[in-house]
Amino acid sequence: MKKKILILFVLTFALLMFTVAQVGAQDYQIGISQFVEHPALDAAREGFIEGLAEEGFTEDMIEFTVQNAQADFATAQSIAQQFKSNNLDLVLAIATPNAQAAANVIKNIPVLFTAVTDPVEAGIVETMEEPGSNLTGTTDMNPVAQQLELIKEFIPNITDLGVLYNPGEVNSVVQVDLVKETTKEMGINLHEATVSNSSEVSLATSSLIGDVDAIYVPTDNIIVSALPSVLNITNQNKIPVFASENGQVRQGAIATLGIDYKLLGIQTGKMAARVLNGESPAEMSVESSDELKLYLNTKAAENLELEIPAAVMDRANVIYEEITQ
Repeated sequence: MKKKILILFVLTFALLMFTVAQVGAQDYQIGISQFVEHPALDAAREGFIEGLAEEGFTEDMIEFTVQNAQADFATAQSIAQQFKSNNLDLVLAIATPNAQAAANVIKNIPVLFTAVTDPVEAGIVETMEEPGSNLTGTTDMNPVAQQLELIKEFIPNITDLGVLYNPGEVNSVVQVDLVKETTKEMGINLHEATVSNSSEVSLATSSLIGDVDAIYVPTDNIIVSALPSVLNITNQNKIPVFASENGQVRQGAIATLGIDYKLLGIQTGKMAARVLNGESPAEMSVESSDELKLYLNTKAAENLELEIPAAVMDRANVIYEEITQ
């Protein structure tokens, strides 16, 4: 009798442990590969998780593995190799370099990307309408011409514009080509300063001082991750910096007309939910954000004694009254 009770106890305990294990187990494993930490990419990551949750894929169902390449392409490649070997259900690649690394390495797992300016030019997808492989996602292509028109509203007599970027990032080259085209049409002289890593940003910024009326910063991951260094130099020399996305405006750039990276991440998360529900990335068009907002930092303008045109103030969707580094 005692033996039967002991067996029953052992079986009951084993069943209880199995049940606890099942309750604690996650249904999906998702790897997130981010190129570098800065507000725009962080917001896209947070939005992605939120977008999945809105579609029923809540965090208690998913084990997220988040890796950061710290702005190094070789590290992005290593992360992709690791994710390839981990038998994940899905990978999110944030920013063009990490999406390129994922495209090069991962062939057996669905990959969603976000914060990629031109996925066709970067060699990530065949076309925007039909990606053709295991990758699809969202683009953050900027309205560059409109952003430069906004600069001219602040500085009607602008003759010289500076631009900072890393020519090793395809996304940056695409944007700077658009800047070149637009400034030529506007009769503005463009001064380029390039970097290959964050340690060169301060020197590149300093090289523009004295030659430009303002500086434009594209969604270049190296420059944006070192934006405080840029602003430290430009503020000392009373040179306004105009942004390509709202995170830069929060940090002290004057203004931009751009997308909301949190919303772009949410959009990507909803696409990921469709993949987890069985859709093929190869047949899912790359999506873009239709919602542009005018972001303005009044504190940054005040520090530079730069007058904000009344028309810009009236149109502003989001006004930051302080600088957040």
